[in-house]
Amino acid sequence: MKELLELYFAFLKIGAVNFGGGYAMLPLLEKDLVNKRGWTTMDDLADYFAIGQCTPGIIALNVSTFIGHKRKGVAGAVFSALGFLTVPIILILIIAAFLTNFADIPLVQHAFAGIRVCVCVLILQAILKLWKKSVVDNITLILFLIIFLLTVGGTYFLPFKIPAAVLVIAAGVFGVLFGGMTKSKSGKGASE
Repeated sequence: MKELLELYFAFLKIGAVNFGGGYAMLPLLEKDLVNKRGWTTMDDLADYFAIGQCTPGIIALNVSTFIGHKRKGVAGAVFSALGFLTVPIILILIIAAFLTNFADIPLVQHAFAGIRVCVCVLILQAILKLWKKSVVDNITLILFLIIFLLTVGGTYFLPFKIPAAVLVIAAGVFGVLFGGMTKSKSGKGASE
């Protein structure tokens, strides 16, 4: 029970300061769960974010659930998810009760503008960390450019939007097909 409570309180703390969604949470997870507690690795976090992107629900909640499950199975997943959700649910209920009364106040609007800027920076920081771990050679750079063009450029040039889950699955298939080539090249270079 002690380890389950530890999971609950770890994710309670992360959920309490997780503004801006799942990607903004990456630096918090790295600092607390990778560096401080050693519960997971950055590679695993990148995998959890990829899976969380193509599964239903909030990415941050999915990631917390995956980490909890890795630590203590189903009970760990439940305690991690509940810990992550506790503070946001309380805050959402409070904000929902009072937002309509305060949304038009200039001070509140300025506060939200500042929060949005901070969230952009946190997301950019997460992108840079994922970039370093993910785009490691020419093949992954090409894959990045293709997916970037399909998402950003495709919005303007394609008559339809490609769902993120389809792109994630296609990238996974690409990784399986071309991963063997990069392993055999790196293995060959290492043995010479």
